[in-house]
Amino acid sequence: MEIGAEYLVHSIPAETGFYFAKEYLVVDVGVFSSTREGVAVKSDQFSLRINDGKLVLSPASPGTVAGALKYPDWENQRAASAQAGPVIYGTPPTVGRFPGDPQAPAPVPRPVEDPPNPSGNEPRAPKTIDESIASIALSEGPTNKTAKGCLFFRFSGKMKSIRSLDLVYDGGEGRVKATIPLF
Repeated sequence: MEIGAEYLVHSIPAETGFYFAKEYLVVDVGVFSSTREGVAVKSDQFSLRINDGKLVLSPASPGTVAGALKYPDWENQRAASAQAGPVIYGTPPTVGRFPGDPQAPAPVPRPVEDPPNPSGNEPRAPKTIDESIASIALSEGPTNKTAKGCLFFRFSGKMKSIRSLDLVYDGGEGRVKATIPLF
Protein backbone atom coordinates (compact mmCIF):
# COMPACT_ATOMS: atom_id res chain seq x y z
CA MET A 1 0.00 0.00 0.00
CA GLU A 2 0.97 3.62 -0.42
CA ILE A 3 0.05 6.61 1.72
CA GLY A 4 -0.10 10.22 0.65
CA ALA A 5 -0.71 13.17 2.96
CA GLU A 6 -1.11 16.93 2.75
CA TYR A 7 -0.95 19.26 5.73
CA LEU A 8 -3.87 21.73 5.60
CA VAL A 9 -3.01 23.62 8.84
CA HIS A 10 -6.47 24.61 10.25
CA SER A 11 -8.49 24.36 7.00
CA ILE A 12 -11.17 21.71 6.56
CA PRO A 13 -12.39 21.42 2.95
CA ALA A 14 -16.14 21.60 2.37
CA GLU A 15 -18.42 21.59 -0.68
CA THR A 16 -18.48 25.37 -1.02
CA GLY A 17 -15.24 26.44 0.64
CA PHE A 18 -13.40 25.69 3.87
CA TYR A 19 -14.14 25.51 7.58
CA PHE A 20 -11.52 27.03 9.86
CA ALA A 21 -10.76 24.96 12.97
CA LYS A 22 -8.36 26.99 15.07
CA GLU A 23 -7.98 24.28 17.73
CA TYR A 24 -7.19 21.48 15.26
CA LEU A 25 -4.39 20.62 12.84
CA VAL A 26 -5.81 18.99 9.72
CA VAL A 27 -4.09 16.42 7.50
CA ASP A 28 -5.68 15.17 4.27
CA VAL A 29 -4.73 11.50 3.83
CA GLY A 30 -5.02 9.01 0.98
CA VAL A 31 -4.36 5.28 1.46
CA PHE A 32 -3.87 3.39 -1.81
CA SER A 33 -4.11 -0.40 -1.71
CA SER A 34 -1.80 -2.33 -4.05
CA THR A 35 -3.39 -5.77 -3.53
CA ARG A 36 -6.79 -7.25 -4.35
CA GLU A 37 -7.38 -8.09 -0.70
CA GLY A 38 -7.12 -4.42 0.18
CA VAL A 39 -6.33 -2.91 3.54
CA ALA A 40 -8.19 -2.11 6.74
CA VAL A 41 -7.99 1.61 7.43
CA LYS A 42 -8.59 3.10 10.89
CA SER A 43 -7.91 6.63 12.02
CA ASP A 44 -6.26 5.36 15.22
CA GLN A 45 -3.46 3.86 13.07
CA PHE A 46 -2.24 7.43 12.54
CA SER A 47 -0.62 9.92 14.87
CA LEU A 48 0.94 13.33 14.43
CA ARG A 49 4.47 13.82 15.74
CA ILE A 50 5.48 17.40 16.47
CA ASN A 51 9.10 18.60 16.87
CA ASP A 52 10.74 15.18 16.45
CA GLY A 53 8.51 13.39 18.93
CA LYS A 54 8.40 15.92 21.76
CA LEU A 55 4.62 15.92 21.32
CA VAL A 56 2.59 13.09 19.75
CA LEU A 57 -1.11 13.65 19.03
CA SER A 58 -3.85 11.11 18.35
CA PRO A 59 -6.66 11.94 15.92
CA ALA A 60 -9.92 13.41 17.21
CA SER A 61 -13.29 12.09 16.09
CA PRO A 62 -15.20 13.98 13.41
CA GLY A 63 -18.05 14.53 15.90
CA THR A 64 -15.73 16.29 18.32
CA VAL A 65 -14.44 18.59 15.58
CA ALA A 66 -17.97 19.32 14.35
CA GLY A 67 -19.04 20.15 17.90
CA ALA A 68 -16.13 22.54 18.34
CA LEU A 69 -17.05 24.29 15.06
CA LYS A 70 -20.76 24.36 15.80
CA TYR A 71 -20.45 25.58 19.38
CA PRO A 72 -17.52 28.03 19.56
CA ASP A 73 -17.92 28.39 23.33
CA TRP A 74 -17.75 24.61 23.85
CA GLU A 75 -14.27 24.40 25.38
CA ASN A 76 -13.04 27.89 26.17
CA GLN A 77 -15.24 29.97 28.44
CA ARG A 78 -13.52 32.60 30.50
CA ALA A 79 -15.46 34.80 32.86
CA ALA A 80 -14.48 37.38 35.45
CA SER A 81 -16.51 39.69 37.60
CA ALA A 82 -15.94 43.35 38.20
CA GLN A 83 -17.58 45.98 40.42
CA ALA A 84 -20.11 46.81 37.71
CA GLY A 85 -21.21 43.16 37.47
CA PRO A 86 -20.13 40.13 35.51
CA VAL A 87 -17.81 40.85 32.61
CA ILE A 88 -17.16 38.21 29.98
CA TYR A 89 -14.08 38.54 27.82
CA GLY A 90 -12.43 36.47 25.13
CA THR A 91 -15.39 34.18 24.47
CA PRO A 92 -17.13 33.60 21.18
CA PRO A 93 -20.85 34.25 20.89
CA THR A 94 -23.20 31.79 22.59
CA VAL A 95 -24.85 29.27 20.28
CA GLY A 96 -28.05 27.40 21.08
CA ARG A 97 -27.43 23.74 21.78
CA PHE A 98 -31.05 22.60 21.36
CA PRO A 99 -34.35 24.13 20.15
CA GLY A 100 -35.65 26.62 22.69
CA ASP A 101 -32.29 26.97 24.52
CA PRO A 102 -32.76 30.04 26.77
CA GLN A 103 -29.08 30.98 26.41
CA ALA A 104 -29.28 31.13 22.61
CA PRO A 105 -29.43 34.55 20.95
CA ALA A 106 -32.73 35.56 19.39
CA PRO A 107 -33.12 34.23 15.84
CA VAL A 108 -32.81 36.60 12.92
CA PRO A 109 -36.21 37.12 11.30
CA ARG A 110 -36.58 35.52 7.86
CA PRO A 111 -38.59 36.87 4.96
CA VAL A 112 -42.13 35.53 4.78
CA GLU A 113 -41.83 34.32 1.17
CA ASP A 114 -38.76 32.95 -0.52
CA PRO A 115 -38.11 34.28 -4.00
CA PRO A 116 -39.08 31.86 -6.80
CA ASN A 117 -36.42 29.44 -7.96
CA PRO A 118 -35.72 30.21 -11.66
CA SER A 119 -34.31 26.71 -12.34
CA GLY A 120 -37.56 24.98 -11.41
CA ASN A 121 -35.63 22.39 -9.37
CA GLU A 122 -36.30 21.91 -5.71
CA PRO A 123 -33.45 23.47 -3.71
CA ARG A 124 -31.23 20.99 -1.91
CA ALA A 125 -31.00 21.49 1.83
CA PRO A 126 -27.43 22.40 2.82
CA LYS A 127 -25.49 19.83 4.82
CA THR A 128 -25.16 20.41 8.53
CA ILE A 129 -21.68 20.87 9.99
CA ASP A 130 -21.92 17.38 11.47
CA GLU A 131 -22.69 15.86 8.05
CA SER A 132 -19.99 17.91 6.31
CA ILE A 133 -17.24 16.97 8.76
CA ALA A 134 -18.30 13.30 8.77
CA SER A 135 -18.18 13.17 4.95
CA ILE A 136 -14.75 14.83 4.88
CA ALA A 137 -13.19 12.58 7.55
CA LEU A 138 -11.01 9.60 6.60
CA SER A 139 -13.27 6.71 5.63
CA GLU A 140 -12.57 3.74 7.88
CA GLY A 141 -12.89 0.02 7.35
CA PRO A 142 -11.61 -2.62 4.94
CA THR A 143 -11.28 -1.47 1.34
CA ASN A 144 -9.54 -2.53 -1.84
CA LYS A 145 -9.99 0.97 -3.27
CA THR A 146 -8.50 4.28 -2.24
CA ALA A 147 -9.44 5.42 1.26
CA LYS A 148 -9.22 9.17 1.57
CA GLY A 149 -10.23 11.91 3.93
CA CYS A 150 -9.06 14.22 6.68
CA LEU A 151 -7.61 13.49 10.08
CA PHE A 152 -8.01 16.07 12.85
CA PHE A 153 -5.52 16.54 15.66
CA ARG A 154 -6.34 18.81 18.61
CA PHE A 155 -3.52 21.31 19.11
CA SER A 156 -3.86 24.42 21.25
CA GLY A 157 -0.22 25.50 21.07
CA LYS A 158 1.24 28.27 18.97
CA MET A 159 1.89 27.54 15.31
CA LYS A 160 5.30 29.22 15.56
CA SER A 161 6.37 26.54 18.04
CA ILE A 162 6.13 23.81 15.39
CA ARG A 163 9.54 23.16 13.82
CA SER A 164 8.81 19.72 12.35
CA LEU A 165 5.63 17.79 11.72
CA ASP A 166 5.37 14.10 10.79
CA LEU A 167 2.36 11.88 10.13
CA VAL A 168 3.08 8.43 11.56
CA TYR A 169 1.24 5.33 10.30
CA ASP A 170 1.37 2.17 12.42
CA GLY A 171 -0.27 -0.89 10.86
CA GLY A 172 0.05 -2.74 14.18
CA GLU A 173 1.04 -6.33 14.95
CA GLY A 174 4.40 -6.20 13.22
CA ARG A 175 3.02 -4.57 10.09
CA VAL A 176 4.37 -1.58 8.27
CA LYS A 177 5.23 1.53 10.23
CA ALA A 178 5.79 4.64 8.12
CA THR A 179 6.64 8.27 8.81
CA ILE A 180 5.61 10.96 6.35
CA PRO A 181 7.29 14.34 6.88
CA LEU A 182 4.73 17.12 6.45
CA PHE A 183 6.66 20.18 7.58
